[in-house]
This record gives sequence, structure tokens and C-alpha cells, in this order.
Amino acid sequence: MRFFSKTIDKLKGALRKTAAVLNTDVRTLFVPGRQIDESFLRETEERFLQADIGVNNVERIISQIRESWRLGQIKNGEQAQEIVRTQLLSGWGSPADRELRFADSGPTVILGAGINGAGKTTSIAKLAWLVKNQMNKKVMVCASDTFRAAAVEQLSIWSERIGVEIVKHKMGADPAAVAYDAAEAAKARGIDVLIVDTAGRLHTQENLMRELTKIRDVVAKRIPDAPHEVLLVLDATTGQNAIQQARHFGAAIGITGIFLAKLDGTAKGGVVFSIRDQLSIPVKFVGLGERPEDIETFDPERFVAALFGDAGG
Repeated sequence: MRFFSKTIDKLKGALRKTAAVLNTDVRTLFVPGRQIDESFLRETEERFLQADIGVNNVERIISQIRESWRLGQIKNGEQAQEIVRTQLLSGWGSPADRELRFADSGPTVILGAGINGAGKTTSIAKLAWLVKNQMNKKVMVCASDTFRAAAVEQLSIWSERIGVEIVKHKMGADPAAVAYDAAEAAKARGIDVLIVDTAGRLHTQENLMRELTKIRDVVAKRIPDAPHEVLLVLDATTGQNAIQQARHFGAAIGITGIFLAKLDGTAKGGVVFSIRDQLSIPVKFVGLGERPEDIETFDPERFVAALFGDAGG
């Protein structure tokens, strides 16, 4: 999927806090006049750790800068930045891995998972907006987060606002039963994409995590090859804790992609690089604000460009 021309500006705005950690004053860090020395290396290492890029990533980056400096291959901050960019842009796999997978025929089913407070329901609404308006698909949402007081009402408001159908039951209803009805309705009404807001769960509550597998199994029985995507919504502000969440959810329901939410509210946007290195799960979307349209497909090149404040991508 292509980015709109405003993408780089939106990403730069969302990554302002993380970029501020890395480049508190770009004139004194990654610039031609700043000579590399041990003080430079310590400062760079500290800022990368603060941005939650991950210990292994930081060690690899600093080691390569130090080695290149000692060999006389680089001398200043600008040259060091090129090493950083190369490291951050490597290892992302094929762009096709980050694209949504659609059913060959019939409704495509996307499950949205995540702990309460991660921004799951809002992120699902953003995804529904994107699929409807940028992919021209007929979208339905399913309110299977029936145990959180405001979740059904919240998704109902979002569905009306963005103009998509919704299937819901009363609060406290069986989440799998709501998913069953939604799957039947999606088939009957010729829906292209059904997005299921699953019950928010702490990743450490095994008995509650099993309810997610019930939802997955229900839609699998009603629609061939469903779910076609299982997107885990992670709160970027939690930094490295998001990695552990992803491992638990992945073991329970088989995550196919990450939606990194609240990127605009954190100085820990570097966690996306830890996700790359520690999980074999592609980051597919990032949330950049509160509006339905504040969602972008994840592109490593534009992400890194925005992180360093580039004018373009």
C-alpha cells in the first residue's frame, strides 16, 4: 500500500518525542563537525537506550561505529549516522510480509487482540477506516469485547462515525457468540472484511487467554481459512514490556501482525526495532493520533527518515 504525501510529516510529528531523545540537539550529535570519541559513543549509546531501541541493537550499533572509527573509516557524527541508518533499515524482510492478507473468496476475517488499555478498540476503528476508505472494501466490525464496560459503546460510536456496520450483543454476553453472529452476518450481507474486537486480556491470565482461542475457533468453523489475520495491538508507550505481551499472545492465538498504537505519545518509539529483532512478527500498522485517519501502514524507510527528522522519505 502506498503512503500519502503527508505520511512523512505525520510520522515526524508522532515520533517527535523519540527523536528528541536521539537528537536532543542535532548540531551536537550526528553532524559533520562533531568528532567521534568515547564521549560521543557513550552519549549515543545512552540516547538509543532511552529510546527503547533495545540493548542488543544498541550494542551492535555502537560496536560497529567504534570499529569503523578505530579503523579510520569514519571520523564524525554525520558519518556515524549513516551506520546507524543502515543498521536500523536492515532485517525487515519483504514489504509483502507487512501487507494485509485477504481471503480468495468470501469475507476476510481480522481478529484484533491486546490487553485492556493498549488502544485496541480505537486501533480497530482506525483499521476499519483504512480498509473502507483506502482499500474500498465493505467493512463490518464485531464487538466481542463484551466484558469491558465501555468497549461495546465505544466501538458502536466509532462504527457510526466511520460508516461501517457493526454486530454487537449486550455487555457481558459470550464473546464467541457475538463472533459467531458476526461471521454469519458477514456472509449473508456480502461483507468484504470483518474485523473482530476481541475481549481485552492480560497476557498473563491463561484462563482468560483461552477465550481468545474460542473466538478464533468459532470464526474458523463459519468462514473458510479464517481468521486470515490476527493483529496484536501493542501500546508503544510500554516499550520493552510490549515484547513479552507479543510472546504470550502469539503462543495463544498465533499473531500474524503488529499494530503499534500510541506512537505519538511516547519517547520509546524505538521499540519497533526490538520487535523486529526479537519476534518473527511483522509490524503492519502504526497509530499516530486520536482520529480515525491517524493510522499508517508501517514502512521502515519512512519510519527511520521520520525518526531522524528528514524532510522527505
